[in-house]
Amino acid sequence: MSHFFAYLSKMKYINRWGLMRNTESENIQEHSLEVALIAHALAIIKNELFQGKTDPNRTAVLALYHEIGEVIVGDLPTPIKYFNGEIHQAFSAIETTAREKLFKMLPDELQSSYQSLVFPEETGEEAQLVKAADKISAYLKCVQEIKFGNKDFEKAENKIRKHINKIKLPEVKYFMDNFVPSYSLTIDELNED
Repeated sequence: MSHFFAYLSKMKYINRWGLMRNTESENIQEHSLEVALIAHALAIIKNELFQGKTDPNRTAVLALYHEIGEVIVGDLPTPIKYFNGEIHQAFSAIETTAREKLFKMLPDELQSSYQSLVFPEETGEEAQLVKAADKISAYLKCVQEIKFGNKDFEKAENKIRKHINKIKLPEVKYFMDNFVPSYSLTIDELNED
């Protein structure tokens, strides 16, 4: 019997943005789906508009798995995770241990198929797109919270937007210019012709 997917199903219980007041909570399962949708779109944009050769489906699946270690260690808020180098290194080591524990839950005959998902490469085009999508997702959370009057997210929105603006991927700029403005609209505004 393998507990791997039972553990992953617990992603819905791990909330993000733990140090901030939220008008609407967001868990890592919801976040991972949004990151996967955005990463998939970034890969398609890269391929169709900027002569890329990235696999959109693989990029999306990598994004689905990008937070799995947090089902064991929880979501450490960014200001704590990056407070200093020692804390960041320690948390990275803890998360690696959590991923190793999850990986060992897989049946031996499936481990080779899941190895690159549980332990993804930190470099390469797919990894870059997942990281960019992760930042865009965080930015969209800030936009949503500010839209609902939560000023607690204003500083985070500004900081994340500056970080995104420094990403040197044309597909990121394309996504930000063409898709992100709609996130500020109401459902009635989205349905207008």
